[in-house]
Amino acid sequence: MNSTDSLQPGLRRIQSRSLVVGLAGLGISAVGGWFAGEQFFRSYLIAYLFWLGIALGFLPIVMLYHLTGGAWGSVIRRLVESGTRTLPLMALLFVPLLFGVHSLYEWARPERVGIDSMLQHKSLYLNVPFFAVRTLLYFVAWIVFAFYLNKWSSEQDRTGDIRFIRRFQLLSGPGILVYGLTVTFASIDWAMSLEARWFSTIYGMLFVVGQVLAAFAFVIPVLAMMAGHKPMADVLSPNHFNDLGNLMLTFVMLWAYIAFSQFLIIWSGNLTEEIPWYLRRMRNGWEWVAVLLLVFHFFVPFLLLLSRAAKRRIQVLSAIALAVMFMRLVDVYWLIDPAFYPNRLTIHWLDLIATIGIGGLWISTFVRQLRKKPLLPLQDPNLVAREETT
Repeated sequence: MNSTDSLQPGLRRIQSRSLVVGLAGLGISAVGGWFAGEQFFRSYLIAYLFWLGIALGFLPIVMLYHLTGGAWGSVIRRLVESGTRTLPLMALLFVPLLFGVHSLYEWARPERVGIDSMLQHKSLYLNVPFFAVRTLLYFVAWIVFAFYLNKWSSEQDRTGDIRFIRRFQLLSGPGILVYGLTVTFASIDWAMSLEARWFSTIYGMLFVVGQVLAAFAFVIPVLAMMAGHKPMADVLSPNHFNDLGNLMLTFVMLWAYIAFSQFLIIWSGNLTEEIPWYLRRMRNGWEWVAVLLLVFHFFVPFLLLLSRAAKRRIQVLSAIALAVMFMRLVDVYWLIDPAFYPNRLTIHWLDLIATIGIGGLWISTFVRQLRKKPLLPLQDPNLVAREETT
């Protein structure tokens, strides 16, 4: 049932071509960075946060599956596990941002801190050495959880020991809590501190929900691509895509709820240290990006995903998922870029090239990890039960 012979040639082509595109994109970005260093780091940060969001979003998905079960998780389990194994690559790709910390963050520039009392007040937390240590701790936590989830999954395949089900549950409960805390602090460090005078208590939740949504939006088209090949063709049904569509709808609504809650709280408070963050994103052309997000990140996918027929048609659901994934990139761009260009809407060619470069490298690594194991878990309770009834 788990033969992947028909898929291997296609996966190999995707892996090799993505690697070439990724290396070329990063090479061109590096050349661009030679002539425009500050812009390189800004574009790289946007691209990095987008692709890291997909990789990190897989971690709570696999933990949620181990806690709740369900056929939806059985068919995507190998895909999301492969995604978590790309986190060491993302840790390596963070290194350029450490070199660009002084270009990106004004709290990292001693000359700015020396004349700004607010930055001095926050310097105990916002300083380069502590920033680097926290980043290391985040990646250690994420990679450790991913390591054990994947290690025990392989051992479960080999032995079929039902005790692994309990192990997964005991790890996943605290794991989701650790994920939420680390992503919250990471979003503060890497994104919110770009405008160090501004703060929001639910900013981290925007990233948590956005990452899970981006991961679902990525995995659905990949699953659809495999639907016509064994072993996926033997187990996939419209019900699986309906469940995944419902989950994506849930996180679309959660994103909209959190984003609107943050806006409503800050706008009604009308505090001088909070309002400018939104003013920068609602003027000088940035308001059109906000409208784009409102329409195509929420209203359109929300209305389409209400339809059961749309969720059960693979091609339609995949198209919606790809659109949502693109809007996740737009959302990251809208959160980050106005910090650098508050007076005009700016799209630099390095934004696109950096996104392609990191994305090509990440997709190549994802596919390489995917090819290492059977596409369906051999001892998954849901799949074993299905085999016994057929």
